[in-house]
Amino acid sequence: MLSLRDVHASYGPVLALRGVSLDVGEHGIITVLGANGAGKTSTLRAVSGVLRPSHGVIEYEGERIDRLPPERIVQMGISQVPEGRQTFIELNVLENLRLGAYTRKDSRAVGSDLNRVFGYFPVLADRQKQAAGLLSGGEQQMLAIGRALMARPRLLLLDEPSLGLAPLLVREIFGIIKTINQEEQIAIMLVEQNANLSLDIADHGYVLETGSVATEGTAESLRSNESVKRAYLGY
Repeated sequence: MLSLRDVHASYGPVLALRGVSLDVGEHGIITVLGANGAGKTSTLRAVSGVLRPSHGVIEYEGERIDRLPPERIVQMGISQVPEGRQTFIELNVLENLRLGAYTRKDSRAVGSDLNRVFGYFPVLADRQKQAAGLLSGGEQQMLAIGRALMARPRLLLLDEPSLGLAPLLVREIFGIIKTINQEEQIAIMLVEQNANLSLDIADHGYVLETGSVATEGTAESLRSNESVKRAYLGY
């Protein structure tokens, strides 16, 4: 579904990606692991069009997207849940969710998708009229995922969904992510520092170091990789 080939990208003079190549299969889940500054978020930003590559090719469903603006990429079926949630804190929950469907014209289907999001996250249904800024961190993460789902993506990009959340809530959210993948057949590209949990739900993984892929393999093979175990799994 998604293919990156030898992708380089920079922030001014700082080279963030140094020849990243990876693939996301249709309906699959891949995880991208790595330390802070390894290039994980930059890889997602390159896919979503926020960071323009200086070299390399990004293709989505056979079409090159590395020169397209972010809004066009969203319309093609790619939605990103950014690090830190970035909800519109002065708007209420329902308004945030409707903004996720801003480019859609099928109002009846939008209403159906609202109910679908509330099915995954019942707490959002209870807080529809509450300002997003008054939600807990976990509720804001649910809102950010729900807002992305309202765009009807076929590929969902998740940037550090566990950030700042209690362990029990993280497990709940990861369980919902897995359910969304299975029930909606949405492919997922997951950037995450919690390697144990991300490998629990992923099919395949990539380890980034200083902007390039150092290791890749099935989730099972990465779990048994000695360097991955020492650096990311805590044993």
